[in-house]
Amino acid sequence: MQHWSSIWANAVSIAENRPERYAKNITIRYPIHVPFDGSAIRLTFDNYCGTEPVTINKTTLLVREPLSVTCGDSSPGETLSVTCGDSSPKGGAFWPVTFGGERSVTIGAGESAASDPVEVHIRAGETVYVSFYLADFTLMRSVVFTCGPLSGGLYANGDETETVDIDVNTSRATKLNYFLSDVSILTAHQNRTIVCYGDSITAQDWPDDLQIRCREEGFNRTAIVRKAASGTRILREYSCLTYESYGLMGSHRFLHELPVSGADAVIIQQGINDIIHPVGEEVNIFRPMSDLPTVEELIDGLKTYIAQARQMGLKVYVGTLIPMGGWRTDAPFRQEMRHAYNDFIRTTDLIDGCIDFDRALRDPARPDWFLPEYDSGDHLHPSKKGYQRMAAEVPQELLR
Repeated sequence: MQHWSSIWANAVSIAENRPERYAKNITIRYPIHVPFDGSAIRLTFDNYCGTEPVTINKTTLLVREPLSVTCGDSSPGETLSVTCGDSSPKGGAFWPVTFGGERSVTIGAGESAASDPVEVHIRAGETVYVSFYLADFTLMRSVVFTCGPLSGGLYANGDETETVDIDVNTSRATKLNYFLSDVSILTAHQNRTIVCYGDSITAQDWPDDLQIRCREEGFNRTAIVRKAASGTRILREYSCLTYESYGLMGSHRFLHELPVSGADAVIIQQGINDIIHPVGEEVNIFRPMSDLPTVEELIDGLKTYIAQARQMGLKVYVGTLIPMGGWRTDAPFRQEMRHAYNDFIRTTDLIDGCIDFDRALRDPARPDWFLPEYDSGDHLHPSKKGYQRMAAEVPQELLR
């Protein structure tokens, strides 16, 4: 028996508003790392945050054989069959992607489109390159930033959807993911997906590190996908042009992002932006202190996530909020909120498990601060080692 299971996914958020927010005559390419075998591929493109239709004129798949390379901070001599964000295929064959039998698809504002299944046998360890071409002026509004050892892509001038090695002189690497929101494969029923949901901390490395850990430790039937958008809060979103790129609030995100093919569990790690964003209108007119929730309101928001995930049949794990000592809006009352929120996560019986990222990353001598080696330097986001430590904290029982 087979079913569809997502092997790559992203949230859809709002691009920073700039005069150059329209693009024309460009190809976008993303590498998709395959965790388990499959017999077909299906793509979903999402214009959820768009305010006008977008047309994708041509889409192709290119499958590359496994490549053994050293990735991240692996031990000397240790290799993994991944390409660490490399967007240059250097070999393989192209498959056309259609939508209702047509090569081109127009996606209305706020709408999405799933491709026809592409029947192609892929193996664990291979990389599938998704390339799509935008011929006419396109509003590049539905987008999300991600980074990590398995993330990245490129954009190029012209139609390069059937070019194996795109010229470095006419292309550029990107960490922005436009429109493509899901890649699912038809695979054995025992293969499954875990969704990592959150804000900028989850938009960065630890979900990629967790997928690498699954490969290293032999959890070969588990795919890790990311549904995260930087700046997002559970209870609020910005209506102003200046900060609209900080994304949608939970009531506009969770039910849209969480239905993921083959998913049986979600890891939620969100809430810090609700605590740190409000600074008062005298400091920033767009960030009034009235935006600051009570701890009870923040917990109620999390309870809404939990209830909605349960309705989808998902197991629910929640990560505690990590240290923020030294962050530019750090204050005792914010730390008190963080501690109270974390205490709820550690003690509630509403979830299947607490993943105590806070305890894993904090400095025992100064518990509100990162252990120095886990601090990226801004005192809010972990370092590369910090993200690897987060991935290591996820219990094996969830990965099996």
